[in-house]
Amino acid sequence: MDEAAAERVRTALTIAGSDSGGGAGIQADLKTFAALGVFGMSALTAITAQNTLGVTAVFELPPEIVAAQIDAVISDIGADAVKTGMISNSDIIRVVAAKVREHGLSTLVVDPVMVATSGDRLLREEAVTALRTELLPLATVVTPNLPEAEVLTGRSIGSVAEMHEAARAIVGLGVRSVVVKGGHLRGDATDVFYDGTNFVELPARRIETTSTHGTGCTLASAIAALLARGQSLEDAISGAKVYLTAAIERAYPIGHGHGPVHHFHRWW
Repeated sequence: MDEAAAERVRTALTIAGSDSGGGAGIQADLKTFAALGVFGMSALTAITAQNTLGVTAVFELPPEIVAAQIDAVISDIGADAVKTGMISNSDIIRVVAAKVREHGLSTLVVDPVMVATSGDRLLREEAVTALRTELLPLATVVTPNLPEAEVLTGRSIGSVAEMHEAARAIVGLGVRSVVVKGGHLRGDATDVFYDGTNFVELPARRIETTSTHGTGCTLASAIAALLARGQSLEDAISGAKVYLTAAIERAYPIGHGHGPVHHFHRWW
């Protein structure tokens, strides 16, 4: 057996909702994990009836079932990194936070999913406080887009300078680091990374496309995959941004709305 085969396979767990359309949620996460050479596992929080046009139904799983999935995965396989996505109510948020603490899951990427690309709300209003106080302080990095950052901070964000201020405020909630994603601004798609000490701006040219479904899920799961493989946080974030940009650029048409990115663009 050669060294590459002998090396332990790295693992990542996604705790998120299912997207029946296959472009976001756990489907996007598992595709991203696989594309980046990591064995992916999942704990479903909700089942959505969803396609490229929108979300037509949501069924939230009981918190005890979410907890049982996490226990089953961690007790047997373990996880080098964990990524959370759609966690739509406060009871599930609390049980996920409790399991993160119980199992000592120290590498945690939180994508604070609040609204789908289609505009459908995926986080209940009552859950925002639980997200802020229970889950965010456990995160290695949080990856809000601008609308999500506005909800978390209670302030409007209309420039890169205001993204810097929002990043400071989010770290002030007890988060170790944050990537505020700037895709909703005009011009280049510049993200801002802040680790409580230093700022790093991550620019990328804007790609004119409708294939943006699942971009947030994909970025966060790519960060988790690269962290699972042992990369530093800054390298994992920059590498995930490069991966996502190429996945958007190489996307193929699916559906009649916001199509998915091409998770396996390196192979076909």
